Amino acid sequence: MGGGHRLGVRIGRLLGGRLGAEFGWLWGAYGTSALGTWLAFGAFPLIAVQVLHAGPAEVAALASAGAAVGAAVAVPLGPWVEFRRKRPVLITMDLARFATLLTIPAAYALGALTFLQLLLVSVVVAASDITFRAASGAYLKALLPAEDLLAAQARFESTAWTTTIVGPPLGGAAIGLLGPVSTVLADAVSHLLSALGIRAAGGREPRPEPRGTTRLRPGDLLDGWRFILADAVLRPLFLNSAVFNGLVLAVQPLLAVLMLGRLGFAPWQYGLAFAAPSIGGLLGARLARPLVTRFGQHRVLVVAGTLRALWPVGLAFPGPGTGGLLLVMGVELGLIFCCGVFNPVHATCRLQRTATERVARTLSAWTVTTKLSAAVLTAAWGVLGGLLGPRTAIGLAGVLLLATPALLPRTTPLHDHAR
Repeated sequence: MGGGHRLGVRIGRLLGGRLGAEFGWLWGAYGTSALGTWLAFGAFPLIAVQVLHAGPAEVAALASAGAAVGAAVAVPLGPWVEFRRKRPVLITMDLARFATLLTIPAAYALGALTFLQLLLVSVVVAASDITFRAASGAYLKALLPAEDLLAAQARFESTAWTTTIVGPPLGGAAIGLLGPVSTVLADAVSHLLSALGIRAAGGREPRPEPRGTTRLRPGDLLDGWRFILADAVLRPLFLNSAVFNGLVLAVQPLLAVLMLGRLGFAPWQYGLAFAAPSIGGLLGARLARPLVTRFGQHRVLVVAGTLRALWPVGLAFPGPGTGGLLLVMGVELGLIFCCGVFNPVHATCRLQRTATERVARTLSAWTVTTKLSAAVLTAAWGVLGGLLGPRTAIGLAGVLLLATPALLPRTTPLHDHAR
């Protein structure tokens, strides 16, 4: 057992480098589960259509209702996580996703798969995702000194974009060869491997400070939001994230309708239009730390946050053929590059502004809100797309996004951080 632990430490150090063995295992676990998620990208709607013969309304409900209900379920989990060791919570959430996702290929093999099961699985996975993010943020802040947080967030961001490039093409190939539920099985296994990696990290995580009662108090449910809205920097960042992310995600179904329907692009061209520009996210994440070192956190956050809002309006103008495809790829490249710079700086600022004993509640409230806003705006833009047409609705979202830089913090120093 001692030899196995020493081997685990050596592997963690190899992965983590100067950030340490425990971070190395956390990073490896994140990359594994992220790859599984992107392998299974679009799997649930595909299964609903091809296996269960669901209609557009059911597919839309699967996408929006599953995320919304999952976010609501996750609301009490943030305060619950705050007063517990984070590594066991991370492992539990990974195992919950593994077990829940595994029911889909099992039911499919038995001929018992139903739409209700897909919906319930999407709720459990959404709630587990939110809880995992909250716990991992708190674990990361306790694991690393403040000066290493940006380097860690940049690694996570680079990994996210790498799996975005690699995952969907591999998932599409797997579906073509092995059937529609194969990628769900791969996603389930990725969460099991992630749990094993976090377990292998070892280390002794200190127990959070007791608060006198183990019961969840009604006020705890809103504590994350209260803290965010009371902070002069977090409040505008929070509102910016909710509106920006929600509008960007809301236009994705309409863009699919426009490109795959009216403009006549093949599915592989549609996939290429979003996979190839993800290289910009890798470049942006690599540049985030040098840019902050040279220009400061505040300037990079505001400039990158402003520039990323300028690109989406261009998605309203593609035409058919190669020119239209290149236009979409160019817009996505610019948008993703700016997001690649912005996201790790934003995540670092958020951790720095939040006291360690509040991180889980704050991140949980933040993620719940962004998921709910995305669900609501996606549903609203689906209605607008039906009334105005997809191109007009995409353009309207792009115009509204141009106003989101006004929500970025302008004067308050961002380098001041909580203990």
